[in-house]
Amino acid sequence: MNLTLKIWRQKNAKDKGQMVDYKIGGIEPDMSFLEMLDVLNNELVEKGDDPVAFDHDCREGICGMCSLFINGEAHGPDRGITTCQLHMRKFKDGDTIYIEPFRAKAFPVIKDLVVDRGSFDRIQHAGGFVSVNTSGNTQDANALPIRKDNADKAFDAATCIGCGACVATCKNSSAMLFVSAKVSQFALLPQGRVEATERVLNMVEAMDNEGFGNCTNTGACEVECPKGISLENIARMNREYLSASIK
Repeated sequence: MNLTLKIWRQKNAKDKGQMVDYKIGGIEPDMSFLEMLDVLNNELVEKGDDPVAFDHDCREGICGMCSLFINGEAHGPDRGITTCQLHMRKFKDGDTIYIEPFRAKAFPVIKDLVVDRGSFDRIQHAGGFVSVNTSGNTQDANALPIRKDNADKAFDAATCIGCGACVATCKNSSAMLFVSAKVSQFALLPQGRVEATERVLNMVEAMDNEGFGNCTNTGACEVECPKGISLENIARMNREYLSASIK
C-alpha cells in the first residue's frame, strides 16, 4: 500500500504546530496502525529527520496510551478498538490519512501526537479509593453478598482504560463518561459505599477544575469508546451526585 500521511507536528507545548505531509509505501494490510508509524519513523531517522512522537506501551488495547485522532475519529475508522488494534486493512492503497492528537483544553499537547492526560490521574486521585478495615476484624471480600447484575455492571465500568477517546470525541470535551465509569465501579459494590458521598463530590469537582466541558447527551462518547462504556454510568453518577449534594 502507498499512502499519504498528513500528520500534526508540534515541537513542544508552546509551538504553534502544523500539518506535515509524508509519503509512505510498502505498507502491508496486516500491519497495525502503530507499526505503520514505526515504518515512517525508521525512514525519518535514516534521513536524519526528527521522528514523529506518539504514545504507546502495551500495544494490546489495555493501557489506553495510543490516543490518536485518525481521519476525524478517535482511534480511527473502527469500533471497539484502540489505535494499536487498528489495522491498515481498514484503509485502501492511495488513501490520504489525517493523524492528529486528541484535542481538548485539559489534554495539552506535549509534542506532535503526544498529549498530557495527567488530568485523568488527578481526577482519580480525588476520590478513586476504598477504605480497608485493618482493625483485626477484616472481612474477606468474597464473603460480601453482591447482586450478580451489580457485579457485572461494576466490572463493565472497570474496563475503562482512561484513553480519553470520550473527551476527544465529545463536542464539549466532556470527561463525564470516564469519571462516571470510575464512580460506578465503586458505587455498585459494597466496598465502595463507605466513601461514596465524598468520592462523587470530589471527583466531579476535580473534573470541573481541570476544564472539561459538560455532557449534552449526544452519545458520541459511547460510540467511540474502545471498551463500550455505557451512558448508563453517566446517569448513575448524576444520581450519586444529586444524592450526595443534599446530604
